[in-house]
Amino acid sequence: MEDGQRREGPPPFPRGGLRANLKAMARAKTLSAVVIAAALFATIRFVSIRSPRDLAVAVSGTPTRLQQPCRFANAHTRPGWLAMGENDIQKSGAFSLRMGPSIFSRTTSMRNVVSPRSMALEEEVMEEIDESSVDDRLKRAFPMAAVVSNDEIKSALLLGAVDNALGGIAIAGRRGTAKSVLARGLHALLPPIEVVEGSFANADPSDIRTWESGLADQLDGKAVPTKIKASPFVTIPLGITEDRLIGTVDIEESTKQGKPVFQPGLLAEANRGVLYIDEINLLDDGIVNLLLSVLSDGVNVVEREGISIKHPCKPLLIATFNPEEGNVREHLLDRIAIVLNSEEPTSAEDRLAAMENAQTFQDDPEDIIAEYSDATESMKSQIIFAREYLKEVTIGPKQIEYIVEQARRGGVEGHRAEMFAVRVAKANAALEGRTAVSSDDVAKAVKLVIVPRAIIKDLEDQMEPPPPPP
Repeated sequence: MEDGQRREGPPPFPRGGLRANLKAMARAKTLSAVVIAAALFATIRFVSIRSPRDLAVAVSGTPTRLQQPCRFANAHTRPGWLAMGENDIQKSGAFSLRMGPSIFSRTTSMRNVVSPRSMALEEEVMEEIDESSVDDRLKRAFPMAAVVSNDEIKSALLLGAVDNALGGIAIAGRRGTAKSVLARGLHALLPPIEVVEGSFANADPSDIRTWESGLADQLDGKAVPTKIKASPFVTIPLGITEDRLIGTVDIEESTKQGKPVFQPGLLAEANRGVLYIDEINLLDDGIVNLLLSVLSDGVNVVEREGISIKHPCKPLLIATFNPEEGNVREHLLDRIAIVLNSEEPTSAEDRLAAMENAQTFQDDPEDIIAEYSDATESMKSQIIFAREYLKEVTIGPKQIEYIVEQARRGGVEGHRAEMFAVRVAKANAALEGRTAVSSDDVAKAVKLVIVPRAIIKDLEDQMEPPPPPP
């Protein structure tokens, strides 16, 4: 493509966002930077990439069930367009590229594109990922892409992975409808996070304002040590105590050191990850109220027995429950953004596919995980890029007015639903690679957030088309 030639369609990446910062991100020793660099080295000169979906499909080679195949336009970008690692990209004419199931494919073609220095950086980062806190069961969890049907729940979980401040996701359903399987399957899609080394609450190195009490004083002006760790996935047991949830004084360590020592709770461990509650309808009411209060504030404050500690607590809440075992209180559901029902496959073909996948997983879990690894890597790549797009996404006033009007017409109480819907619309736009919320994004937000709360059951059939972006 010549410098002065116009590119049809939207720009490959949002201005001021990922495109403007790729060079700096590639230098940063974080997994997401390496993913971005490796993917772009391998695809940008051969594929017209206009969205996270296009890149995810181009890199993994396989679209997931939730995605449509990307459109390959064979648009040749001018050399050095990304201004990223010119020494790392061979500029010797076009050559055939074939990607494997992983972004970090070890194929000859990949090594022809990326220099040994870049591959060494990738290997260094992969070796540095701390997975000590990851439960072995999560490492062998049933792949989300292998779950038959329940596409709306899969879509909602992907939106939550893009924006963990979405407001939470609750999945209702009878036994055997894959509620817990879907929730646990999300962990394999979450990119690792960079944290301050020594932080008990997964402190973000780039945002000192959110660090827990005393962490900055420990560093005393020194360079911030960081490490890469797997995204947290913390499960809240039904019999949990308040001390285990929010934290308390460590009696043994306090005795040894002669001063009060704080023992972090599960809320600290879950920060910047996922907080999962199975059978939330059976959880103690006092624990539920305390939990929702902390999640609403985004900060956990513990003051007891001579200690005063404050730490961030901003996980994505995922809850499941079986209505046959007891209903969830209305005020609890009102504070969760998306509440959906998990249902069994209805057609004979789907039921057969679900049974075969379940049987394969029981016989050989590694086999089914490997079979769906392409789809898993594709969705993971899509999430990484969507998180970057999210920073640039805007929504128009008319679109917000439409969301508010649908909530009013549906008889929805309070204003949380409208605020949740706005975040869902923006997250969906980011997932689709758009920097402006479209009519489809607004419609999906209303369907996921407003319609389930409406007292008018046929609200969706009576809605006018959403307004276009401004």
